[in-house]
Amino acid sequence: MDLQLLFYILLFIVAFLYASVGHGGASGYLALMALFGIAPDVMKPTALMLNLFVSLVAFIQFYRGGYFKWKIFLPFALASIPLAFLGGLVTVDAGVYKQILGMLLLIPVARFLFFRNLRVDELKATSVPLSLLVGGCIGFFSGLIGIGGGIILSPVLLLLKWTDQKQTAAISALFIFVNSLSGLFGQLTKGISFSSDMIWFVAIAFVGGLLGSWFGALRFNQNVLKYSLAGVLAMASIKLLFTGA
Repeated sequence: MDLQLLFYILLFIVAFLYASVGHGGASGYLALMALFGIAPDVMKPTALMLNLFVSLVAFIQFYRGGYFKWKIFLPFALASIPLAFLGGLVTVDAGVYKQILGMLLLIPVARFLFFRNLRVDELKATSVPLSLLVGGCIGFFSGLIGIGGGIILSPVLLLLKWTDQKQTAAISALFIFVNSLSGLFGQLTKGISFSSDMIWFVAIAFVGGLLGSWFGALRFNQNVLKYSLAGVLAMASIKLLFTGA
């Protein structure tokens, strides 16, 4: 199979799967680009741009379902947005970037393998100071690495029992959108490079995100695909951590 066609197919699957749980998919896009040898200075802005389209579509779908909670979202966003911008201003050595990304990719692997069916029977009260702290930390790393941060925020919300699965998806989707936008603005101040195939990346990711968020709202079961995606992310993490490629 042609490598470019394979990349497009995997890109569609990543967007579909991530959108189905309210994520933009940046960690998945970064994993794919790492596996296909795309340069880090192209990977970061490309992933954030794709995030904007997919996370917005996912947010609209889950918002329409009545799952979004402004009270929970705002403290996270207030701290994360400025720090995502600052993170986007930081230039990281390519080798260090790959090591950080390799470790970060283990989080979505855990998310898809161990938190996919985590149930929250009784919600607990949120903490604004803790929300600000968590939001700020996630925001900075989001801008630094080129992700939206939802893949980190989601298990935190579920483990703290502040939201159920659907509420987590809705909050994470908008959190990803605002962080991706802020991080992208930070990178724009330094000048950025996009792939020459960006228009195709956006089109494929948008369609995948649209279908994924729609199926996700209908409780579509994608366990086999989630295991496959976790495998792809794990391979990318191993490649980045142990080969430096």
